Amino acid sequence: MNKPLRRIAIFCGLLVLALLIRDNWLQYVKADELRTQTENRRVAIERYANPRGDIIVDGEPITGSVVAKNGDFKYKRTYKNGPMWAPVTGYSSQAFDGSQLEKINDGILTGNDDRLFFRNTLDMITGKQKQGGNVVTTLNAAAQKAAYNGLKERGGKGAVVALEPSTGKILALASYPSYDPSSFAGNTNKDAKAWNSLQKNNNPADPMQNRALRETYPPGSTFKVVTAAAALENGKYTSADQPTDSPLPWTMPGTTTQLKNEGSIPCKNATMRVALQYSCNTVFGKIGSDLGNDKMLAEAKKFGFAAEQFTPIRSNASVFSSGMNQSQTALSSIGQYNTAATPLQMAMVASAVANDGKLMKPYMVSELSTHNLDVIEQTKPQELSQPLSTQNAQILQQMMETVVEKGTGTNAQIGGGVTVGGKTGTAQHGVANSANPYAWFISFAKLSDGSSPVAVAVVIEDESANRDDISGGGLAAPIAKDVMKAVIDAKK
Repeated sequence: MNKPLRRIAIFCGLLVLALLIRDNWLQYVKADELRTQTENRRVAIERYANPRGDIIVDGEPITGSVVAKNGDFKYKRTYKNGPMWAPVTGYSSQAFDGSQLEKINDGILTGNDDRLFFRNTLDMITGKQKQGGNVVTTLNAAAQKAAYNGLKERGGKGAVVALEPSTGKILALASYPSYDPSSFAGNTNKDAKAWNSLQKNNNPADPMQNRALRETYPPGSTFKVVTAAAALENGKYTSADQPTDSPLPWTMPGTTTQLKNEGSIPCKNATMRVALQYSCNTVFGKIGSDLGNDKMLAEAKKFGFAAEQFTPIRSNASVFSSGMNQSQTALSSIGQYNTAATPLQMAMVASAVANDGKLMKPYMVSELSTHNLDVIEQTKPQELSQPLSTQNAQILQQMMETVVEKGTGTNAQIGGGVTVGGKTGTAQHGVANSANPYAWFISFAKLSDGSSPVAVAVVIEDESANRDDISGGGLAAPIAKDVMKAVIDAKK
């Protein structure tokens, strides 16, 4: 071969090599990036070409799919009782992507997850339409309905979380006000208008905020349960009925400020049982101050504070600060100052106490399955921590039962052989406590056989309510009662 032809052959060979390298780069290295680009319309069309799998509660779907009336996306999402279930499902929208269980489990629901390859192959061979898998939840429909309706009837804003203490299963997770994910599931001007009307800058009520998981509130006196646990675990007091070293009045260390109690209640040297019954700030503030920031923080962390929780939906981390002085620790130990908690967190506190001191990891997905119910993945209960010994947990159970029997939580009594333990809270809100306070209630129910099927946390923020009418026992406890009763009745 002469020299010019050889050069041309080498040049052509280099071009072919470059083409092969480029082709392999696009097909293997860049494949995922190109596949997931929002500009890749074919991927989006394929995603909505088949019915989406369902999210299941009590064996029944709370979602569905319908043929869209316009556009090039064939199917769009529908929801049953959308506002009630939105904090659980999130949304799946042709225009606005997805959130929460819809987003986290998108691969299963669309049928594109690799774990569905065998099922999809069988369906293709047999000529069946491709279908997404299902997400089976731990939720209890009756409990969710009681939680959502209770919040709705109360008005204002609020959230409810109910857990099964022995497993960590989430039985109810409600937030109010809420939204209907069906209203913007499509890709039309109507859907865009509905979406915009729900955004916080257009709607101060912020209905798309998941208050059960993403909002942190000062927990007020419900945090005294954590402080009591710290006192027992650190040996400051060894029973519910020994007098505490709690003078009245009590001046916070390093200040001239006296910590006040609400009204004339018997808090001087009160036992922890009496102090929890009447919600004595002086007793629990002094306990926190005496134990110190480090011991209080360590106990709070055992209950889940200072860490995000994944249910699998992410929950914000609750706050108990480090580096506080004694007076700041005192205020934090009664649920004020910097202390802030999600409703999930306070349900975890009640759950750990009810479960004899063992805190189980909260979760809301029981299993993932194919459309014909073959199980792909199953969630097993997992111990998260041990905030209390069994003995100390049972002492604290008795203290919380006294609160409901003859203290501030009598509105949570169920009767019929069911024992309820609880703690009310009315947390300060706004600069110099100028805004209406938050009303809290945490509780657990115990059956005659000693088992505890449910623990609940309720928070209410009602800006229109008469300030003097706001209390955890008055506003939040009746909702907790209805949720606990719904769980108990469902077991019968």
